[in-house]
This record gives sequence, structure tokens and C-alpha cells, in this order.
Amino acid sequence: MPAVSSSRVPAASVRRGRPRTAERLIETFLVIAAVVSVATTAGIIASLLFPTLEFFREVSIGDFLTDTQWTPLFADKHYGVLPLLVATLWVTLIAIVIAVPLGIGAAIYLSEYARAGTRKLLKPILEILAGIPTVVYGFFALTFLNPILIDLWPTGDKPEFQNLLVAGIAMGIMIVPTVASLSEDAMSAVPHSLREGAYALASTKMQVATRVVVPAALSGIVAAIVLGVSRALGETMIVTIAAGLKTAGIPWSPVDGAATMTGYIAGAGQGDLPVDSLDYLTIFAVGTTLFAFTFALNALSIRMVRRFREVYE
Repeated sequence: MPAVSSSRVPAASVRRGRPRTAERLIETFLVIAAVVSVATTAGIIASLLFPTLEFFREVSIGDFLTDTQWTPLFADKHYGVLPLLVATLWVTLIAIVIAVPLGIGAAIYLSEYARAGTRKLLKPILEILAGIPTVVYGFFALTFLNPILIDLWPTGDKPEFQNLLVAGIAMGIMIVPTVASLSEDAMSAVPHSLREGAYALASTKMQVATRVVVPAALSGIVAAIVLGVSRALGETMIVTIAAGLKTAGIPWSPVDGAATMTGYIAGAGQGDLPVDSLDYLTIFAVGTTLFAFTFALNALSIRMVRRFREVYE
């Protein structure tokens, strides 16, 4: 029997390898991308902040936040942002009421009920809605949805030709793919062991979907809803075409036509106002208000996502 050599296997070399130029280039590119993103955000904030501060030197913040009239382009000038804010909230709320049930329902079907082939077919078709230009949604709301809404409206005051309700309906249809696609991704990421455990306890498919999968994917669903709401808040063309640009008092009814914050910015920023005039500075004041509102919403969503996040092995 041959003797076993007792010599030790030489240790692996720990010498420094050749410099990896490609990895360094990729790392440098990623750092540049991060810096550009931060610098772009800082530039947007600066472009809004300084004109807004100049605006508030002539208009008090109290009047801006509490006055119920927004008529900066009229002879009797008022600078209360509440009419624009209420109109924006009307449209956003209507869009949420439509998009959240439809989006989550579509996500539950695609994740829990649809077969693999059906899912591969339906999900791209659903996401096509996200690629339709928003100006098309605006004309669709104005020329198709609004006549139907007026014909079906019960007796009483009919909706105006341009109104917040039809703009909110069109916006809700627009953000359904965002809510549905991201929610379905979050539900698909839930481990199958949770489903199998629920089925082992004699749960039905509906119980598994609504009481196991949805709570487990709640952080992703919340993120999808907030992303859809943020898109609704910043949408311009739909509200400009379908809701109109009326900027008088507070729109207490959704069937009234009124300008949202983005609609006013689009209408007032067409080049008819003298640069550096107070009327021109209103664009930046409204833009800063919209930015602050969206920032607060995103900060709240991050907190909610962290609170409901589930981590699985």
C-alpha cells in the first residue's frame, strides 16, 4: 500500500490581483449618476425656492393659505391657493376611489387566480394603458366620458362641460396599471409556503388571497398606491383639458369646472405673463406648494412602508 504523503497543500495565493478597470469604470459611472440625481433635485428646489420667496415678500403666507379666492389675473386680485388645492384634492380623491379597487382587484386576479399563460397575456395588455399619452386621456374624458356622464346624470344641475369628476375618472383609469402592476409584483413575491400553510388549514382561495397574501404584501401595495397618487397629483394634460382653467372660488362640487394646481401652472405658463411680475411668480408659488404636498405624501408613504414591511427568509 503506497504511503500517504504528509506534505501540506500549498495555501492559495493571497497576492493582489490585476486591477479591474471595468469594475472601476462601472463604480465611477454609478457615483456620477447618483451625484447627477442629487444635483438635479437640488436644482429643482432652488429654481422653485428663490422665486417663491420673492413672491411671499409681496403676498403674506397667511393670505396665500387661507384666502378662498384665486384671481391673480383679474382686476380684483386675490392670492388664496385653497381653490387650486381643493380642486387638486377632488380629482385625486376620485382617481383613488377608481384606481385602488380596480388595481388591487386586478393584481389579486393575476397573482392568485390567473393561469401562467393568462397572466403573461393580460399583464402586458394592462400595462399598455400606462403608455397611452395623457393628452389622449384628456380628450377621451372630454369627448366620450363627459357626454355619457351628462346623459346619465339625474335631474338637477347637470355637470359642466369641463368638470373635476370626469377628469378624476380619466385619471383613475390612467393610474390603474401602475397600482395593478406593482401590487401584483408585491403579491407574487410572497413566499408560497404561506399559501400552502393557509391551504393546509382548509382556507379557500379567496381567504388566502385576502387574509394571507394581501396583508403579507401590504408594504408593496401601499407603495404602489402612493406612486399612483403621486402621478395623479402631478398630472397636467388630463386636468387642463377635462377640468378646465376656472380659478374663481373653491369648487365645493366635483361636477364644477375648476383649475387644479398643475392646470393653473400649465395655463399661466404659456408666455403671456411678464417675467418677474407678481403674476408670473404665482407659478412658482403654486409649484412649491405642489412640491411640498408631494414630498409630504412620499415621506408618509416611506414611513408606512417601513411599518408594514414583512421580511421572509
